[in-house]
Order: sequence, then C-alpha cells, then structure tokens
Amino acid sequence: MHDILISGGGIAGLSLALGLRLCFGSGLRIGLIDPAFGSRPANVRTSALTAGSRNLLEAIGVWSAIAHRAQPILAMKITDSRRNDAVRPLFLTFEDPLEDGSPFAWMVQNADLVASLESRVVSFGIDLYRSAVSRIVDDGRDIKLRLADGQRLSAGLVVGADGVQSKVRRACGIETVGHDYHHTAIVATLAHEEDHCGVATQHFMPGGPFAMLPLTGRHSSIVWTEPASSARGYLSMTNDEFMEEVEHRFGSSLGRLQLQARPAAFQLQVFIARRFTGRRVALIGDAAHLIHPLAGQGVNLGLRDVAALVGLLAGPIRLGLDPGGLEVLARYERARYFDTVAMVAGTDGLHRLFSNDSAPLRFIRDLGLGVVDRLPRLKRCLIREAAGLSGEVPAMLRGRLP
Repeated sequence: MHDILISGGGIAGLSLALGLRLCFGSGLRIGLIDPAFGSRPANVRTSALTAGSRNLLEAIGVWSAIAHRAQPILAMKITDSRRNDAVRPLFLTFEDPLEDGSPFAWMVQNADLVASLESRVVSFGIDLYRSAVSRIVDDGRDIKLRLADGQRLSAGLVVGADGVQSKVRRACGIETVGHDYHHTAIVATLAHEEDHCGVATQHFMPGGPFAMLPLTGRHSSIVWTEPASSARGYLSMTNDEFMEEVEHRFGSSLGRLQLQARPAAFQLQVFIARRFTGRRVALIGDAAHLIHPLAGQGVNLGLRDVAALVGLLAGPIRLGLDPGGLEVLARYERARYFDTVAMVAGTDGLHRLFSNDSAPLRFIRDLGLGVVDRLPRLKRCLIREAAGLSGEVPAMLRGRLP
C-alpha cells in the first residue's frame, strides 16, 4: 500500500516524486510507474525553463546538476514577415532581467533534465515500477492499479502524469476539450559560426512561428512550425536542402549553419481536461493540458502543477490527514484550473493571430507589438507573468520547499 502513486516519469512526474520525498521524507510511501524509466531514446527536444521552474528545480536539488548545460536567455526578439521578405522588421524585444538581475529563462535539453531527475529519484529510494498501468479500479476506499507485468498496487492518491494519452485520465472518465492544429513542429539542433549572445529569436511567418533558441556554446535549437502537409516535404529533404530552407527563414546573422542530427517532428494540438481531479486522483502536466509551443510554456505549466499540488498536500500530510481527500483535491483544481485555461486560451489565440497571411491581421498584430515594445512597465509585467512569478506563487516556484 502506497500513500501516493505517480503514473508517468516525465519531467512533471519525476519532479513531483522528488518534491514529495524531500518535503515529507521516507514516512510517506511514494511509487513511480513508468516503463521507460532509465531507458528513454535520445531526442533533440528542448525547453525554455522560466525563473519559477528553475527555482523549483533548485528546491528539489536538480538545478546544480544541469546548470552547466543550461543557456540563459538574455534577450528575445520578435519579428513578423513572409519567407521571401528582404527585410524582417523587429517589432518587439525583451531584454530586461528580473528584479534580482537574473535571466527570465534558461534553455535546457530535455534529455539532460530527465536524466538528472531520474538519477536523483534513484538516489532517494523511491519505489520504481518499470511497467505500464493496464487497469485502474476504485474500490470505494483506495485506488487499485494493475500493471502490465501483473503487479498489483494500491494508493490513497494516484497522480496521472502519464502524458497526452493518459490512462489515468481515461480510467476516471475525464473528457478533454481541444482540437488538432493540423500543423507540425520541426525540431533540430544547429551549430553556427557566430556567438548567439544568449538571444532567442521568434520569426512569425504565415505557415507558423520559426524560433531560434540559444543553447550552450555556438549551438541553437530551432522549433519550426508548418502545416502538416508542408512539413512532410521538408522532413523528406536532404540535409543540404533542409538547411537551405532554414537559412531562408533565419538569415545569416550567426554565420554558416550546420545541422547536428536529423530533425524530429511532432504534431501540434491543444486540449484541456474538463476536470483536473477525480476521486483520489489528480492530473498534472500533459495529462491535464497541452498547449502550442510558441510561448515555450508547456513544461513550465506542468511544473506549476507540481508546485501547487505539493504545496496543497503539505498541511494535510503533516497533520496525518488523507492526501487523497476531497477537500485537498478540490483546492488543487481551484488553484490550477483558471491559470491553465488562461494559458491555453492565450497561446491558442496567439497561434490564430500570427499563423496566417491576412493583411488586416498583420497590420493589427504588428501595431500591437510595436505599442507593447514602447511600454517598458508593461513588458516587465509580461516577463514576470511568463516567469511564473506573479500573483500567489507557490513556495517551490520561489525556490523553497513548503
């Protein structure tokens, strides 16, 4: 019998396991279920971790292990243009640090972050089950789980951190609201001759945004969004043909570009679960919500879930109360639902506004970007909001355990 079982060992699930162990010690029995634990295939995906997410990783003792591989984002430049435009006007820049002088975000390789989280989970002796959940039953008291390898587990609280196709969410009968964008994000790592100086660039184009995100050394990650039909053609190109298309979009400001490995691709969709909780169940990360990557907030939104859930569990667990109680889960849903709906709606609206070639919309959005660029106080507010440091901030997003 476990107090809490976490289904899913991605960034959110691993961070939650560590947060719970560090807050409550070995007296709270925690189990983590994931068939891919310790054996994930290499991938080129990256994440822009906000200041709040960095603080959380510092609180659970992971940041020091990846800091040398994390690239601070010192400035963000936003343009709006067509592929063949000779000039790309710069409409908006973000280059002011936070109040303490620290960067507002850091770029990390997802593989580095997951490996560091997994290593720390192992060192803390958290119960690991390298299998998949095959069945979930609510017996009226606890939640019973049957794994694909035949093991049977039970817990007072089950946390679904098992991604877009969450079995936990489906077992609870929780529906989602959303749609497929019919767009593909192409991701690749590039080397370049010139130093990027920590500057991230986002080119908005009719097919979708093209982002060039700085990594350590003279390397950058691209996240290039195109309609799915167009993306298939780009992905079938030779490396030289592919890089010619990249250079058309990015230009030559970093000198000669070189592809480090074949690009990867993933389909874009947006959804939010109608509820984030069921009886003795809570959803976090991609099991609860999925957003467009143009604002770089997907992983950060999941880590906000982690910070909120750990913070709300702290009081009841220390008082010896039921961690899966109705009041605890209701408070978690209230804490996370509005913030998540706002982020989902905001990124979806940005996608609709910028991923088109409508002349009236281009005029309106470019005018709006220009106005924001001339309002430094508003830009500072936007940075704090994106960094996860505005409003009522959970303890872990401030860098301490609750």
